[in-house]
Formats: sequence, structure tokens, C-alpha cells
Amino acid sequence: MIEQPLLETFDLNGLQLKNRVVMAPMTRTRSDNPGNMATELTAKYYEQRASAGLIITEGTYISREAIGFINVPGIYTDLQVEGWKLVTDAVHAKAGKIFAQLWHVGRMSHPDLLDGNLPLAPSALNPYDKAYGANGFLDTLTAREMSFDDIHRTIADFKQGAKNAIAAGFDGIELHAANGYLLHQFFNLYSNKRSDIYGGTIENRARILFEILEELKEVISLQKVGVRLNPSLHNAQGMMLDEESITVHEYIVRELNSYDLAYIHLTEPYTQVADHPFAVAEIAKHFRPLYNGNIIINKGFSRETGNVVIKDNLADLVAFGAPFIANPDLVERFKTDAPLNAPDPSTFYGVGPKGYTDYPSLSDIIDITKDDVKKK
Repeated sequence: MIEQPLLETFDLNGLQLKNRVVMAPMTRTRSDNPGNMATELTAKYYEQRASAGLIITEGTYISREAIGFINVPGIYTDLQVEGWKLVTDAVHAKAGKIFAQLWHVGRMSHPDLLDGNLPLAPSALNPYDKAYGANGFLDTLTAREMSFDDIHRTIADFKQGAKNAIAAGFDGIELHAANGYLLHQFFNLYSNKRSDIYGGTIENRARILFEILEELKEVISLQKVGVRLNPSLHNAQGMMLDEESITVHEYIVRELNSYDLAYIHLTEPYTQVADHPFAVAEIAKHFRPLYNGNIIINKGFSRETGNVVIKDNLADLVAFGAPFIANPDLVERFKTDAPLNAPDPSTFYGVGPKGYTDYPSLSDIIDITKDDVKKK
């Protein structure tokens, strides 16, 4: 039996977690209903995985303008709030903890998803990537540069999203400021060509994140707020590393020390960046000395490497993505070193329970084995 820091309890700035295993946010596109609401099926999916120390939901849209993918649940209407209550009630009934990830995709969208309107972004640029609509993949277009009114409205939408998340029963929220989406687009020199107070200097490009946090204070304790960042994202979702990509994230992380957050959620590089002049290949190791609070680290960890990164004090919690898709009882499998189900990527996105709520748990496998023995 290996030492397993992953299975230790943890105090997440006042929220007591039963282990350090986090279910990462993952878009699953099962809200295929006219109101883009979480449903009983959504609730079952998260309930099955409530043994995680913390669940972070799939990104949930804060407004109609935030949408960039079909069949993703929102959190901007009363009906959507009611849908999410099904989820939080189910998770809490299993003694789980759950945060809502608040999401705005910015330029990573298409008019077909936005009532014919152009996507909003820091600057009028095309990421030359794909959005996903009812008829399949869509080539992105040149976005509309956000006016001050657009920016202030979007900040208000994040604030309302947090308020709605609390009304829906969530234990907290995570701001999605990573992976090439709206807030990340403000940070990056290639996606932000502004010359006003939201562009140019590092401080200006990071401004929108801190303005959102200042507004959130009015509706939620910042002890219940996390921030997700992806400093070395390169050549993915329209984002390219620039000469200040790491520097702007260093600034952001240092400044976040002034906010009593639940955590920052960092992602290791999606692609090989060891030889890239503007990248950091080991994100947890690089940013740990800069931040005084809790760190969640994500991307490609196993039971063994997850335990090591906590033991080495490079992070406090570890987020797992695909392993949680295929293994609703991932924590139990870590405890017993049981083999993991293999995920089926063809069902990551879609509709219905297939590849969503039908992966077997260890108890299911035991029951099936017992039935087979009886039949023999």
C-alpha cells in the first residue's frame, strides 16, 4: 500500500473536504432541452461522483452572450437555477461538496449560437478555431470588440451568476479564467490589442478579473471562490503563448494573495512546451512559491503522480478529468488500488445516459460477478 495524501481530509478555507481528490470541470453537453437546464440525468451523473472531496461542475454559461457550445447548462435563468438545485441536492445527500464553474467563452463562439450576433471579445480578432452548433462544427469569425458597456455588463453577469449559484445551493464558485476563453483572452497579447484601461500593460490586461472579484464580494464570500488559470496554454482554442504569458499569470497569482480565496486551480500544459521560449513546463512547481493559498493542480495525473505532487507540497488538491468520467467511484478505486474503467471518448459529448451515467462502479461489478456465480 502506497502512502496516499490524496485520501486525507482537507480544510478548503473553511469548507471541510473528505479527501483531496477533485472532480475537474468537464463539458458533457447533456442539457439538450430548450432552456439548457441541468436535469435529473445531470443530477445522477454528479451524485454518482459525490465521493470526490470536491466536484467542480462543467462550465455553466453566465448569459446568452457567453454561449459557445450547444447543450451546455446555463445559470442565468430562474429555470436553470431550479435545474442546478436538482444537482446540488443530490450531491449534498451523498455528503459531497460542489462548486459551479462560471463560464464565458468570448470569441470562441459563432452567430449561430448567439441569436445571429457576433461573439464578444477583448479585440475584433478571429481565433481561427471551431465552435460547435446544432449542425456540427462551425468556423469562428472575427469577434466584436467589447465596449466599456459590454465589459461592465459581463462583469455584472458574473456577479449574477455567483448569486444564482448560491441560490441553487452550490458550496462555492470557480471563475473560468483559463483555456482560451474570455478572461484568458484579456490576459494574452495576441488576443488583446486594446489601448485603453483593459489593454496594453499587464495590470490593464488582468484588470477585468480583479473587477469581477471586487463585485463578487457583494454576493458571496471570496472564501467560496476559486479561480482557474492555464498559464502555458499554447496552440489550443485559438490561444498562442506570447512573451508575457507567464509574466501576466505571475502578476495575477501574486495579486490573488490579497484575496482570501478558496483556491487557485492551475493546469499543467496541454501540449509539449518544454522547448517553447515563453512557456513553463512545470506549472505547479513554478507557481507554488508565488501563492500563499490553496492550489488545485490538473491535467493528466494518476493515483501515483497525484499522491506525489501533494506529498512534495506542490499542490494541496489534485483534479482528475477523464478518470472521473469512466469511474464514478474513482476515490474508492484509489483506496483499494482497483483497476480503472477506460473512458470512451466517442461519448464524452452527446445526449442521454450512454457514456454518462452507465459506467460500472466496483459494487456493480461485484453484483454482476455474484449473479454469474449463482447462475453457474
